[in-house]
Amino acid sequence: MSHSSRRFTCGFCVFFVAVMAGSGSPASATSVETAGLSESVVALAASLRDEALLGTRAFEWVEQLTTEVGPRLAGSEAEARAREWAVSELEAFGFDRVWIEPFALQGWERGLESGHVISPFPQPLTLTALGGSVATPASGLESELVIFPSLSALEAASPGSLEGKIAYVGHAMRRTQTGSHYGYFGRLRREGASIAASKGAVALLIRSIGTDNHRMPHTGSMRYSADHPRIAAAALSNPDADQLERIAARGEAIRVHLTLTPRFVGAVNSGNVIADITGAGAPEEIVIIGGHLDSWDLGTGAIDDGAGVGITMEVARRILATGQRPHRTIRLILWGSEEVGLLGGKAYLENHRDTLRDHVIGTESDFGAGRIWQMTSRVSDEAQPIVDLIGQLVEALGIAPGSREIGSSGPDLTPMVNAGMPAFRFVQDGQDYFDLHHTPDDTLDKVERRNLDQSVAAYLVFTWLAANTGISDWGWQPPKSSY
Repeated sequence: MSHSSRRFTCGFCVFFVAVMAGSGSPASATSVETAGLSESVVALAASLRDEALLGTRAFEWVEQLTTEVGPRLAGSEAEARAREWAVSELEAFGFDRVWIEPFALQGWERGLESGHVISPFPQPLTLTALGGSVATPASGLESELVIFPSLSALEAASPGSLEGKIAYVGHAMRRTQTGSHYGYFGRLRREGASIAASKGAVALLIRSIGTDNHRMPHTGSMRYSADHPRIAAAALSNPDADQLERIAARGEAIRVHLTLTPRFVGAVNSGNVIADITGAGAPEEIVIIGGHLDSWDLGTGAIDDGAGVGITMEVARRILATGQRPHRTIRLILWGSEEVGLLGGKAYLENHRDTLRDHVIGTESDFGAGRIWQMTSRVSDEAQPIVDLIGQLVEALGIAPGSREIGSSGPDLTPMVNAGMPAFRFVQDGQDYFDLHHTPDDTLDKVERRNLDQSVAAYLVFTWLAANTGISDWGWQPPKSSY
């Protein structure tokens, strides 16, 4: 009998209540039946959860990736080595199939970067080029600095008012548990250079899009508008941004010298590493988990996103170790080139357009190594009972139900969700995530084993139940026009 057709009997009522009582989570037999699950599936999910809390190998995978490969800039030789490492490890796990789906991108390398105040108070600046920035002249660029408190203030400047000058914007991101300010404040990094160029600026300096007070600048991708000149752009560490603003408050003109030598290297290769646990009942139906392999080049990418890679690799390894086949196929995807525009997610969508609706649901771990505290979703009414049951099973892990109207499964699955795929996400505590994000401080010592184990426990529950429920309609949406 297939998992999709099995239903527990009344005799399971006592069994399931006992399992859930042991976890500290309330549940009813009706919720299990409505979720389309068998007693053995639910019992195994609870067992996998509890065993993960005793200790997992997730930290081991993060340690290997960050030590044996290190930083993994999109399209670089190091990212290629990361794919080789992943394929070797995953093949040893015993997946039915492990493969790479390649795609191309325009490569970019950082080069040298330096800056200092020439006058009125000469001193060095700690900064880093934004990803995708053009270079300054080889000898550097020296000019007067014009201070703006926010991106909106820069946008309000008159065209031509910054002719020959360097614009500085001190738009300060705020700390939140969810990282909710990142999208708003991140617009400065993404679009600021072209806005400054439209006013005549020859370069842009920004306060890092981050929440720390360390002398660690935050990089991150940017893009240029075709309507304006491409100018060099860099981010200052928050203490250096504070220093510039203190100097400006004294009322004297500031002159700054910048040297940035990034370069574009032409077409290079990236790719998604994919591994399948083939379903026994409906192998064509797919549940996706994963994290992204690439990182920025300043740190070793332990938080962003070595942690997500380690968590989801360990989830797949533990499911394989049970020797039991899921009803649907479980697909682990270690995405390539996320940092430079979700390129792995976009490539996957293009490669699998003909079978999009075979993807039942998916989720990604890509918000660091903090503890999960909430789950969000956007599924059909028919699928809501399975989400509710997942919530009941992970409640013992300190995870509470969140909104049922959030269409997010993690960054790399955004193209799929925009195409209509149902959404599910575990939300990690992001209070300190943007202290480390895209900085030299993104290193292994920031990762706590027990936090990874908690994430593994939660993802095991989601993955095993989603891959085995008899519910078939998870609620595909009409595609967004932008997908």
